[in-house]
Amino acid sequence: MRIAVIHGPNLNMLGVREPELYGTVTLAEIDGQIFALASELDIEVEAFQSNCEGAILDYLAQSRDRVDGVLVNPAGLGHTSVVLLDGLLATGRPFVEVHLTNPAAREAFRRRSRIAPAAVGTVAGLGLQSYLLGLRGLYHHIHEGDAKHR
Repeated sequence: MRIAVIHGPNLNMLGVREPELYGTVTLAEIDGQIFALASELDIEVEAFQSNCEGAILDYLAQSRDRVDGVLVNPAGLGHTSVVLLDGLLATGRPFVEVHLTNPAAREAFRRRSRIAPAAVGTVAGLGLQSYLLGLRGLYHHIHEGDAKHR
């Protein structure tokens, strides 16, 4: 099993960006924890970060045939981007949306996700654990789906 992990805009600034909201964990530390959990689960993970919506869409299109699912932190794009939703749907792969903070507890414009209605699930507000719980959930969703088709 192979999972694509997509980190959206500004997540490359974790560790220095608004630490009162996002903490001091860096993107490299998040990826390290994701790769460690993936090893435990015996799955492959490829991580990608971009501040450019088009680059994320290109990555989704290019990775479609080599991944079984997508773990995505869309950052601000989750609230605004219909094309990100379309790109995720075009992969034909299940995806889980994750957020470090809890968008429902923040500004009103952050409370609606354009991609959540199509996601297998959403994990938010738990910092780094949002990613790890999201990865576990996606793994089990894909694994159980495979078992149902045997």
